[in-house]
Formats: sequence, structure tokens, C-alpha cells
Amino acid sequence: MNFKQKKDGSCVLHFSDEEIKIIHNKKSIHFTAEALRHFGNVLMRMVMEFNNNFEDDIAKLSTNNDSVIKGKNVNDNKS
Repeated sequence: MNFKQKKDGSCVLHFSDEEIKIIHNKKSIHFTAEALRHFGNVLMRMVMEFNNNFEDDIAKLSTNNDSVIKGKNVNDNKS
């Protein structure tokens, strides 16, 4: 999987054909302890980079366990 953050702060997560096949067949992703550690390390680095690219109003947002997060279709931004 590959995270691509755009200049507006949004992000697109791309999956390879092999990753899509695994998710489709297994309906899950299994991480060994070592793989989970590496994934967590990479994810934390990405989170720090993402935060550096957010506008101030987005960077100041906080999320709680009961927060409602509404999704948006990427095609909604296209004219």
C-alpha cells in the first residue's frame, strides 16, 4: 500500500494488484509481530509528515472515540 498526500492535505491510499487480491480472498490482513512493528514505525513517520502538511484549521482538529467522521467521495471534487 502506498499513501500519497496531496498539497491540500488530503490523502489517497493505493493498493497493488497483489494486495487487492489478498484482501479480496482473505478479507483481512495478518501482520506478524515483526511486520506489525515495521508497519507501526512507517505509519508513525507518515502521520508526522501528514501533520506537517495540514493547514492550521485542519491541524488543530481533535478526534475522540465518539467523534463522527463523515467520508467524501473523491469524485465530489471534480467538476
